[in-house]
Amino acid sequence: MQTLKVIYDTDPGVDDAMALLLLARHKRIELIGVTTVFGNADIATTTRNALYLKQKLGFSAPVAGGAGAPLVGEPDAPPTFVHGMNGLGDIDLPDITAAADPRPAHQLIIDLVKADPGEVTIIAVGRMTNLERAMREAPEIVGLVRQIVVMGGAFGRNGHTGNVTPVAEANIWGDPDAADIVFGAAWPIAIAGLDVTQATVMTETYVAELAAAGEDGAFVRAISAFYQNFHRESAGLDGFYVHDSSAVALALHPEFYQMETGAIRVVTEGIAIGQTIIKPDGRNYPPGAWDGRPSQRIAVGVNAGAVLKFYRDTLVGSG
Repeated sequence: MQTLKVIYDTDPGVDDAMALLLLARHKRIELIGVTTVFGNADIATTTRNALYLKQKLGFSAPVAGGAGAPLVGEPDAPPTFVHGMNGLGDIDLPDITAAADPRPAHQLIIDLVKADPGEVTIIAVGRMTNLERAMREAPEIVGLVRQIVVMGGAFGRNGHTGNVTPVAEANIWGDPDAADIVFGAAWPIAIAGLDVTQATVMTETYVAELAAAGEDGAFVRAISAFYQNFHRESAGLDGFYVHDSSAVALALHPEFYQMETGAIRVVTEGIAIGQTIIKPDGRNYPPGAWDGRPSQRIAVGVNAGAVLKFYRDTLVGSG
């Protein structure tokens, strides 16, 4: 099967690190770049964490630091109660010897996309700020990207709505203006939102079995302990939701997901800021804010067992 050339746009983050491990280990992924953005921690911390993961996981792709604030306003305080003070579940981190690429994240995205027109998939699991900057500076890349796969948003399917407000998911809420611009561009986008990521859970038993299978699984268990405790206390889960790794699964195995198509808007002000709303294809409404927007794809259902098997098989050598 075809290898995917991937730029991973991320804000590590426990679940970001788990997805990066998946990308680094999967035989069909050629990881060509990692770009960082503020979100689960400030930009200095997310970039340090990405460089640590490069060092730990042994991939060669360049890591470039990116946006430290949204297009409008200031960044909100990092969710240390979810990811720990260091963003990686408060595991001990060594001195970092890997160096960041001198280019800002949006420039690395532009350069890599232009070097392989039509071949690059961007897996974006944080704020959309770097992507907005890249398309603003080089709008021609919109027609050169193979696909963008996003972890973000919530469309109300299967009872899943917001996780930072009743209607908004964190990645979109953190820079709603950038998300609305990115979703309105004519590049192909597929979105794994809370509708499917919260339907996929790694239980304590699952993680323990990963840990028993080898070093990568033991690393997952170590970084996810703090994260798992948050889910236990906040949602009563025996485990934790599979957020960012779901975007990797969608990129490699779209057959695991049921999709819906339509134009997407993001609410950028008021009490519903960050809400993602789709106008389904084939539905007719009076003229409005969705007109002229491209049709994008959202995941509305998932074979969660297949996603969990895919993750486990990749780490233990059968992926």
